[in-house]
Amino acid sequence: MSTSLPLVVSVVSSVGAAAALLWGQMRISEARTRLALTEQEAASRLSMAQRDQEALALTQEAAIEAARAQARLEARDEAERAAQADRDVLNRDWQALREEKARLDQQRREHEDRAARLDQQCREHEERLAEVAGMSRESARQQLLSRLEESLQRERSERFARAEQELRDQVAIKARDIVTTAIQRTAVDHCIERTVSVVPLPSEEIKGRIIGREGRNIRAIEHATGIDLIIDDTPEAIVLSSFDPVRREIARVALERMIADGRFHPSRIEEQVAKAREEVEAGLRTEGEKALIDLGIVGVHPEIVRTLGRLRYRTSYGQNVLAHAREVAHVAAALAAEVGADVETAKRAALFHDLGKAVSHEQEGAHAVIGADLAARHGESDAVVHAIRAHHHDVEPQSAEAVLVQVADAVSAARPGARRENVDIYLKRMEGLETIARSFEGVEKVFAVQAGREVRVVVAPEHVDDLMAARLARDIARRIEDELQYPGQIKVIVIRETRSTEHAR
Repeated sequence: MSTSLPLVVSVVSSVGAAAALLWGQMRISEARTRLALTEQEAASRLSMAQRDQEALALTQEAAIEAARAQARLEARDEAERAAQADRDVLNRDWQALREEKARLDQQRREHEDRAARLDQQCREHEERLAEVAGMSRESARQQLLSRLEESLQRERSERFARAEQELRDQVAIKARDIVTTAIQRTAVDHCIERTVSVVPLPSEEIKGRIIGREGRNIRAIEHATGIDLIIDDTPEAIVLSSFDPVRREIARVALERMIADGRFHPSRIEEQVAKAREEVEAGLRTEGEKALIDLGIVGVHPEIVRTLGRLRYRTSYGQNVLAHAREVAHVAAALAAEVGADVETAKRAALFHDLGKAVSHEQEGAHAVIGADLAARHGESDAVVHAIRAHHHDVEPQSAEAVLVQVADAVSAARPGARRENVDIYLKRMEGLETIARSFEGVEKVFAVQAGREVRVVVAPEHVDDLMAARLARDIARRIEDELQYPGQIKVIVIRETRSTEHAR
């Protein structure tokens, strides 16, 4: 019994332990199940919360999109209303245009009808005129068109003439102001030269010594200097005659020295002539240098300086050529400054423009061409050479400086008192020019101006047309060439003036 009790207790204890273990496992299983359910419920709730959140977000987006859609609908409605208003306006405009087109079409038809009636009337008038005038319809039409064309041409010519005259008046005023300013700033004296020089003698006895035995001394002087001695024409004086002023000056200096010395024989004559030539040559350089210094010109070749000095003994129509060249240089420089041209180029070209006159008797050709070639050989610029060559229109001037040299040369030559001629020859030439021009048919007035270098012929416009005017100028120039002798050139200008007058009322 006692043995069975512990066994029972042991069994009961084992059963209890097993039951407790089982119950514990059951509790654990239940806890796990509840935990699993809790987790599932939590997951479900979390999933539901996420779905609610997503649904809320979708709802908000849908609300925003709905608002945008509503705004778009409202904007579209507004646009449709505006478009409808525009369509209404366009419809009204279109209706107005249609009405306007209909009105214009009506006017066009009326104008066409009126034009047709006018054409018919014109044809009827033309036919009547043709019947009255004895012309065909086409002839009358051509005559009418020609009259209209002539009227238009006359009006156009008058307009062009007025515009041209206004431009010429303005240019003349400006040019006169510029030239006057240039002349006022220039004051160069002119000395009158001739082709003879007079050497005074202390007594008549010296003439015999100058002539020498059988005229050997006078022949020696003429041979050494190249001039003619005129002894018997004037008392107590000897006249030296030569067209070369430098030779005449050399002879004068040598003869005055021999008269002062009192010794005359061929060897002495040759010695004094050689010394006089050296003195004159030195004087030539001095005169050239004075002109250059006066004008502020530098960098000139010595040969040009010497040739420039030779102009001191050259004259043109009684005008000293060196003084003339200096005056032309002053005027050209002033003109160039006024018009904005190259002052240095104009001044150099003006001073050298008559260089050819110093050597023209030694070479063939126009003095402008000879001077230009001389300047080109001795280093002057192309612009200066061109201006020298063009100053008498041997070539056409291509620069402003060349034109200014021409103008300054003309101003210096034409200025009152610059040149002198024999009064009788001058008057006869002027009268001859006017007589020749008056002898032609259609000439009303003749004016010889510019010291006889220009003839202005006024013709009757009803007798001389433009083509006849050009032919008349050529005929007068040919008559002058054939019948008169004159220095330089004479310009013939034929003036045909037509005046048209109308009164504005």
